[in-house]
Order: sequence, then C-alpha cells, then structure tokens
Amino acid sequence: MIKTVLIKSLLLIVMLFFVADKSFSSNRISFDPKDGYSLLDLYEISLKTSERIKLSEQDLNLSELDREKALSVLLPALSTFGDYTRYSEKKTYEDIIIQPESSVAYGIKAGQSFTLNGKELIALKIANQYIEKRTLDLEGVKEEYLFTVASAYFNVLKGQKRVEIAEANVKRLSTQRNAVSARLRLEEVTKTAMFRADAELSKANADRVLAQNALTLARSIVCRVAGIPEGYFLKEPSMVLNQIESLQLYELKREGLSARSELKSLDIQKAVAQNSIQFTKSDYWPKISIEGQYLRYDQSPELVSIPGDSLSLSVKLNFLLYDGGLRNAQIKDMLIQKRKTDLAIEGKVKEVNIEIEEAYLDLMTQKNILQSFKDQLKSAEENYEAVKRQFDHGLSDIVDLIDANTLLVTSQRQLSEANYDLLLAHLKLKRAKGVFLKDVLSELNEKGKTG
Repeated sequence: MIKTVLIKSLLLIVMLFFVADKSFSSNRISFDPKDGYSLLDLYEISLKTSERIKLSEQDLNLSELDREKALSVLLPALSTFGDYTRYSEKKTYEDIIIQPESSVAYGIKAGQSFTLNGKELIALKIANQYIEKRTLDLEGVKEEYLFTVASAYFNVLKGQKRVEIAEANVKRLSTQRNAVSARLRLEEVTKTAMFRADAELSKANADRVLAQNALTLARSIVCRVAGIPEGYFLKEPSMVLNQIESLQLYELKREGLSARSELKSLDIQKAVAQNSIQFTKSDYWPKISIEGQYLRYDQSPELVSIPGDSLSLSVKLNFLLYDGGLRNAQIKDMLIQKRKTDLAIEGKVKEVNIEIEEAYLDLMTQKNILQSFKDQLKSAEENYEAVKRQFDHGLSDIVDLIDANTLLVTSQRQLSEANYDLLLAHLKLKRAKGVFLKDVLSELNEKGKTG
C-alpha cells in the first residue's frame, strides 16, 4: 500500500515538473543557430534581452507606483487603536471608585485631508502624465537600441564581404606571383617584377588579417547587443525598399515632427511643468483635515460616570501664513523648469529636422551611387581580364596588372558596402521619421501570425 502511494506520488511530481518545464520553455526565446539569424530575429531577441530596455521598463514601473501613491492620498486613512492599563490597586473614596483595577480603551478612526484647490488631484494628474512620458521614453530607447542592432548586423555582413574579397585577392595575387616567378625563370621579366608581386601579395595578406580581425570584433558586438551565442551566422537581408524618394523633404520633416517619441515626451514634460507650478501654488491654499472616531472604554470595576461608547468628528483648518519665502522660491523654480522644457523642445525640433534631412540625403546618395558602383565593377572586371591576357602574352608589365587588380578590389569593396549602406540608410530615415519601431513591431506581429 505504501509502495503504491509512493509510486503515484513520484509519477505526479514527474508530470508536474514536465508541465512546468514545458510552460517555462514556451516563454523562452527559441532560435536554432543552425538556421541562422535574420535581422528580424535579432530585433525580437534584443527586445527581450537588452539590459538598457529593461532599465527603461523599470522606470515605467516606478512611475506606475508613483501613481498608486498619488491615488492613495485621495482615499481616507483608516486605523484602529487599543490601550490596556493595569493599576497597582483599586482606590475608593467614601465607597466611590476613583481608580479602577484596570481599564481598556479601543476603537477605530478614519481621517482625510485635502487642499481646497485640489492639490491632491493635481498630483494624480502629474503621476498619470509621467506614466505617458515614461512609455514614450521606453519607445525611444527601444527604437534607438534596435537601430544599434541593425547597424551591428550590417557591419558583420560588410565584414564578411571584405574577408571574401580579401581572400579572393590573396588567391588572385598568389596566382600572379607564380606566373611572374615562372616568367622570371625564363628571363622574360626582371627581378623588380618579382619584388613587386611579392610586395603586393604581402600587402594582400595583411589586408586579409585586418579584415578578419575587424569581422571578429563586429561579430562580438552583435553577440553583445543582440544577446545571441557565439558561432552564429547571419542571413542576408530580405528588405524591400519603399518609394521614399517620391516624398518631398518637407513632408518627411512634418511626419517626423509629429511621430518622434522624443518630441511627444517633451510635450508631456512641458504639461507636467505647468501642472507642477499649479501644484506648488497649492501651498497658498488652506488645508482641511477631517477625522471621525469611534471609542470604546471599559473599566474594571466600572465607573458609573464613564460612558462606554463614544463617537466624535473633528474638522481642522490649517493655513500657512509665513514660510520665509520658501513657496515663492519653489514657484520660481518650477517656472525655470518650464522654460528649460520649452528650450529643450525648440532644440529638439531643430535636431530632428537636421536628422531627417541628413538621413534623406544619405539615402538619395546611396541610391544614386549604387548603379555607378555596379558599372564601375563591371568595367574593372573587364579591364582586369584584358590586362591579364596582355600580361600573359607579354604585352603589359606587372605594374599594369597590379593597377588593374587594385581597381578591381576597390570596386568590389565599394559595391558590396554600398548595397548594405543603402539598406541601412533606409532604416536610418525610418528612425529619423519616428516610424522605425512601429514598422519593426508590425513585422514581428506578422511573423508571429505566420509562425
């Protein structure tokens, strides 16, 4: 019997552990590194693992607690009390008890205080506004952090292309060096050609090492900002560029000024500053306190002249006549804070306009030079093949071949980086307009529905 109960208990524990572990696992981020990480995957992981975002979320939690504190002031305070006294002896005078052996007093009281101009309601309004501000600040932190993730993502992709180009260049120059060595043995070229080929190969090897080290650092940065393990590989971006160039610059600026979370946060901060002035001026108003109390008083033995139960209600009015100029100084302080907020808004508007213009011009620049780099690479490839054939037939020297190879490598690097820079410039303009986070969350929502 006992053995059966133990077996059933053990099975129950195992089942509960399995269910709990399954439930916990469903809440964790599950990505298979073998499948590779897309940019959207990095966004999703970063939103859940970033310490900077979590810190901003804690600021929002603190603001919600401040609202609870402000709300608690509007509710009456309820308290109970009790008192027991034991005397050394009972005292009487002409058969009248003047001191009992013991006495017990207990009761309950409720109190509420408020300022006549509604200071407590103003405090609650300010607390609600701070929640809105912290929410917008959190959106700004998320947007900034996700753009950092995107920049790190494209840096890795550009680094991978640089390494591929550097390795191809080393292989190509090694072939050239072997060809020069063979022609040197046939005395078709001088030793200076061999020296030049060796120097270019050594330089290419150094460039490859630099590219590999830069890629290693870029990969480490992605691990840090995105919170993914080492040994990952990234998928190529599958972004489709919108026809942003059809929009006028002034339209982009107008959209950015209405959508940027930083400006919305500053607008709320301005409203908070105005309400804080009213809150400070509340000290010039009287404060009323109301308190009701029920008291039960018992003695042993009882005194006839002492009532057992009593109810009382008290109203107090407090008005501060003189504070040495403290209230006036506090009001001036709030006025200065409001002026600082106005100046911050003016400065931020100018900053946002510049950011949008810079991002727009950067996007237009990357778009316009992309085709030029494609044409340049095509010409560089044809030029290299032509010079190489001439070199093989002795119609050109090593200098011409090295120059053609340098042009080819430069063209490959410029085109590969221009492709990624165009996509990043597109995201940068979204960030400047204030719609970057909205688009990311929309894509994640669609991914969740299809996934």
